[in-house]
Amino acid sequence: MLTRTVVVDRVTRIEGHAKISLSLNEAREIESATFHVTEFRGFEKFCERRPYGEMPAIMSRVCGICPISHILASSKAGDMLLGVHPPPAAVKQRRLANYAQILQSHALSFFHLSSPDLLLGMDAPAPKRNLFALLEAEPDLLRRGIRLRQFGQRVIELLGGKRIHPSWSGPGGVDSRFPHAHREEILAWIPEALESVSIALQRLKPLLDSFRPEIENMGNFPSLFLATASDSGELEYYDGKIRIMNSAGEVLADFLPERYFDHLAETASSDSYMKAAYYRPLGYPDGCYRVGPLARLNIARSAGTPRADRELAEFRQRARGPVCESFLYHLARVIEMLHMIERIEQSIDDPELFGEPVCAHASLNAREGVGSCEAPRGTLFHRYKVDENGLLTKADLLIATSQNNRAINMAVEQTARHFIRSIPAGGAPADGDLNRLEAAVRCYDPCLSCSTHALGRMPLTVEWFGPDGKLLGSLARGAA
Repeated sequence: MLTRTVVVDRVTRIEGHAKISLSLNEAREIESATFHVTEFRGFEKFCERRPYGEMPAIMSRVCGICPISHILASSKAGDMLLGVHPPPAAVKQRRLANYAQILQSHALSFFHLSSPDLLLGMDAPAPKRNLFALLEAEPDLLRRGIRLRQFGQRVIELLGGKRIHPSWSGPGGVDSRFPHAHREEILAWIPEALESVSIALQRLKPLLDSFRPEIENMGNFPSLFLATASDSGELEYYDGKIRIMNSAGEVLADFLPERYFDHLAETASSDSYMKAAYYRPLGYPDGCYRVGPLARLNIARSAGTPRADRELAEFRQRARGPVCESFLYHLARVIEMLHMIERIEQSIDDPELFGEPVCAHASLNAREGVGSCEAPRGTLFHRYKVDENGLLTKADLLIATSQNNRAINMAVEQTARHFIRSIPAGGAPADGDLNRLEAAVRCYDPCLSCSTHALGRMPLTVEWFGPDGKLLGSLARGAA
């Protein structure tokens, strides 16, 4: 069958660079949709021959939004290479840093990248559907989002010495004791942070009723879900087993993070630099799964903190089993922000956080190390192989966004089929429907590189082609 192609280049308000292609059949109906990642970075390759002790600092540069996740996964891989368990004070510092990072990253996603759609409307004119228009319409809410990011980044700064790419954590633990004097400063932020997230929840939950078509048709499908699971069943972000659940709520597998490669695999695509991950026993694509806030809330039995537990119970009332609507990633993200604030408050009341020692010292005791943790966007794995001198012979990074790759593509295609459906000759998709394609991607908050486009508008070009490859028309809007 002859097809025509519409290209959305680039997708805006995401972290990195990507585009969307729509293929039309002879009747000019949507035949398929594809999400392409158009940048290549090659971290795994250029880390070869580097000493394993350097990896946390190097790996933090993978991303400027979630450097803590890469530092922690890398540090934990280093712990395994040394064959040590870090002291409790070091583990408490790492956990606190991860809570702070998830808080600030979720605040960026919700308040800066997705709120223009949620608060101003999917069909608002493009010049009025951005952060600056939101600042005019919702100045207090936007400032609260900025303050939440500031809070999370300040906690990271107090722990690691700087807000982005701190290098205080490494194989065996962390490099210094956390001063008790920082406790009062962190405590002082808590009431405002709790109030801000409560306001965000109060605004978001009623809004969801007005987005019923998007909820039902923008990435609503059964899938597997994967997340870290604690022994007690509470939401867990640092340590535990990896659990895979299906859309009926049945647990398919529990396995140790250090054996993830026995259970998970990746496949490459010729039209994207991002691989897609899947659960080996079911193969590709049946074994594809989702990670991140939605998966974590589906898999956990409870949050373990009072406010987040109340919100989680209400969240679960939206479905009889696991919640499968991708649009509800937004709500899951805000609930996790609430949970992070409660966990930060608990952490700074733990005397072990301020204790010593903070590092276990040893020589190289293994040739392979694996580390994992929950990043803001989902479960992250680092796997290193080293030679007798501790130099890396191979690095393997399984990133959360690549685990969501197949789901993002399915969400884009479902969105296109429902909202665009067809493109008549001489016509073009409506701007609001093109925005819905991008919004389907933003549900997953994909982090494609360490760059972020929280301010202004990236250029967007849409082109459609005839069956002979000839350009039939195009739409373009420039950067603000």
